[in-house]
Amino acid sequence: MVESARRKKRSGGRAGNAERRGLAVIEQMPWNPPVNIDRPVAPLTEEGIAAIHDGAMRILEEIGVAFLNEEAIEVLRGSGGCLIDGANVRMDRDFVMEMIAKAPSHWTITPRNPDRTLTMGARHINFGNVSSPPSYWDMKLGRKVTGTREMCRDFLKLSQYFNCIHFVGGYPVEPQDIHASVRHLDVLYDKLTLSDKVAHAYCLGKERVEDVMEMVRIAGGLSDAEFEARPHMYTNINSTSPLKHDQPMLDGWMRMARRNQGLVVTPFTLAGAMAPVTMAGAVAQSLAESLCAVVLAQVIRPGACCAIGTFTSNVDMKSGAPAFGTPEYMRATQMTGQLARFYGLPMRASGVCAANVPDGQAMWETSNSLWSAVQAGANMVYHAAGWLEGGLIASPEKFVMDCEILQHIQRYMDPMLTATGPEDIAVEAVREVGDQGHFFGIQHTQDRYTTAFYQPFLSDWRNYEAWEASGGVWTAQRAHQLYQDIIASFEAPPMDIAIRDELAAFVERRKSEGGAPTDF
Repeated sequence: MVESARRKKRSGGRAGNAERRGLAVIEQMPWNPPVNIDRPVAPLTEEGIAAIHDGAMRILEEIGVAFLNEEAIEVLRGSGGCLIDGANVRMDRDFVMEMIAKAPSHWTITPRNPDRTLTMGARHINFGNVSSPPSYWDMKLGRKVTGTREMCRDFLKLSQYFNCIHFVGGYPVEPQDIHASVRHLDVLYDKLTLSDKVAHAYCLGKERVEDVMEMVRIAGGLSDAEFEARPHMYTNINSTSPLKHDQPMLDGWMRMARRNQGLVVTPFTLAGAMAPVTMAGAVAQSLAESLCAVVLAQVIRPGACCAIGTFTSNVDMKSGAPAFGTPEYMRATQMTGQLARFYGLPMRASGVCAANVPDGQAMWETSNSLWSAVQAGANMVYHAAGWLEGGLIASPEKFVMDCEILQHIQRYMDPMLTATGPEDIAVEAVREVGDQGHFFGIQHTQDRYTTAFYQPFLSDWRNYEAWEASGGVWTAQRAHQLYQDIIASFEAPPMDIAIRDELAAFVERRKSEGGAPTDF
């Protein structure tokens, strides 16, 4: 532990180096997690907020949520604020509000490279990669295939390369060529050596959570006390809607709470299937499922760093299939944002679509969901790049295409665009041009032309004839070539060789011990 702490200052690469390497393939915007300068969209009136809050509280008081974890039941039994009948837990609303008031309204996550530290809460927006699809699609294959470690590593490289990706969530694609008992070890080794951004742990049994926390501690060169002093990683759990939290996720949630790491709870509520068909009812249920997990964390460790998420969408009532990026999804996200501010908690949203390939449907649904996250004042946006088929497919072309949208959002939030100083109002420039000539050649324009407007790395702004003459390459094809070029030129961020060796030794030791159980 002492040696790990001694190496701390030598671990981690610099964000500046990542930006310099990024210029090899594209000229992208710098690392700069955006701050939302807009007022959040607020579709609910004060009466509407009160009504949904009351609905969530009534669900917790009158109906309850099943906690399928005996340890969690005992923790809540000792809190004095719950009525427990078997696995069913009901919570008094005053107790709920007292507990969630203990959670900080904003907090930070510091990965192995402190220059990549993220703020969760306030007006900060952090975007993450696609997480957890079992399948993969790219234009070269032209078909859906099972995920492999090589595919997963390529997504980790893309996640590190793009400055508009701020954290690396779960497996970007599930590497099913690695046995499930040791998969977390190999993927976390890849994640921590190929990236220096904030990482995540799945709550799938105690061994996986404990292994990931130890690997993050090693990668940061931290002692146990330094690791627990503040969040260096996070987890995201999902309730099993309607109204259940399962055993392994609660187990990991409690372990992470005890060690002071970031906690995000996101019910997956599909209106009309796992929640009421009305959006207000679905949001109320989602909040009840979220808030009771926050209560558990605060009972275990008052002041635990928590965020609530929303994954409230609707189903296609003709087929039962999930739908994403819909008007209902957008409103539910905005409504949840209002309630998250009401509770004083950071919020997670997602960038999602139901499309099967990176086509027009994929982009309009993803754009809708990303912009609804911005409008809602979300602080963490999962699946912001690479998601297809409702989360069943990860696509590198879609990843690159989504990063263009994310750069649009980052540029949109640049305060320079709304500056109103004398040089911005530019009366003297207008006087110089008058009603004759144009603004191209004047000094005011010349001083600003390189930075005045957003410059895309993927969009093609040429006219049809020029585009056709250069080969008529469609957007997904351009994204495919960029993806290949990025992977071919990728350089991993620096890591102290002693830390890398310690990580590798930990992985090998845990593999020799059998890794983690595959049944929960």
